[in-house]
Amino acid sequence: MTEGFAPVAPPDAGARAAAEQRQASLTKPPGSLGRLEELGNWVAACQGVCPPKQFEQARVVVFAGDHGVARHGVSAFPSEVTAQMVANFRAGGAAVNALAGIAGATVRVVDIAVDSDTDPTVSTHKVRRSSGAIDRADALTADEVAAALAAGATIADEEIDAGADLLIAGDMGIGNTTPATALIATLTGIEPVRAVGRGTGIDDHGWMRKVAAVRDAMWRARPVARDSVELLRVAGGADIAAMTGFLARAAARRTPVLLDGLIVTAAALIAEDLAAGAVHWWVAAHRSTEPAHAEALSKLKLTPVLDLDMRLGEGSGALTALPVLRAAVAVLAEMATFADAGVSTADAEPATVDLQK
Repeated sequence: MTEGFAPVAPPDAGARAAAEQRQASLTKPPGSLGRLEELGNWVAACQGVCPPKQFEQARVVVFAGDHGVARHGVSAFPSEVTAQMVANFRAGGAAVNALAGIAGATVRVVDIAVDSDTDPTVSTHKVRRSSGAIDRADALTADEVAAALAAGATIADEEIDAGADLLIAGDMGIGNTTPATALIATLTGIEPVRAVGRGTGIDDHGWMRKVAAVRDAMWRARPVARDSVELLRVAGGADIAAMTGFLARAAARRTPVLLDGLIVTAAALIAEDLAAGAVHWWVAAHRSTEPAHAEALSKLKLTPVLDLDMRLGEGSGALTALPVLRAAVAVLAEMATFADAGVSTADAEPATVDLQK
């Protein structure tokens, strides 16, 4: 079931080359701004223009969904928190709201699979109430995984058509680190004990239950491990499938994305498989404390911008990195060149001195 997905053309190589050339002419030693230079070049390539333009409509979409496995002791919080946090997002009281204000972004929350009724303004794309408990049942039906992928793609279209020039996917769902970890462990081949972290802050007994749930989900997913959509159906969830469609469509629409943490990066692994080349439109914002996240970033060959021991989700890590990306754009677009500033370069001929005088 790969309808609607196709290989993605890379960002503009000509604009990237122009950005690299401009970096060499700016009033600084070559390479002295480190990854800011690389990030600025990436933005120029994504926008197809050099110098790049500062982001005017950075948009966070938080995908909310519950997971049946949360009822089996893998989280420090009850499932009811998901719906409560959706209301908190809408009221502007969550970390993602505070960070978005600082970073110059706006926030939208969408209910994909919350296990209760939510406001109609956020539930337009709802697929079901809670995904299945993946350690003992499939997460979704075939129709539901198709609907979730399509919902994510449609949400990306809605945001881009409304003017978004940078997208961030966030997550909210008690228990969602369990399916995300199962997906990553299956796709990277690591053992559950190496992949499972503390999530919301579970104790040792909770961690052991989570390892067992991931192990059982991986065993159930083994027959479909080579089919990404089937893997989402068996061991993922509606929210993760929607994020997958969102990330793939953003790349197809030539719109850059800042990847957040574990949940979003699990979706990114699937999206890159479905839409080869999509990864070139993404930057990894940070490395979370979840062990599986580092494994997923390694498989995608992405180096995170930040490493701040964050593990909240919601898009919080991406929003923390967004000012760095804005700085990279500002440097490339606003710094003077040596020629403009009348500053001598390393290639300038040294002045001669007449020793006979």
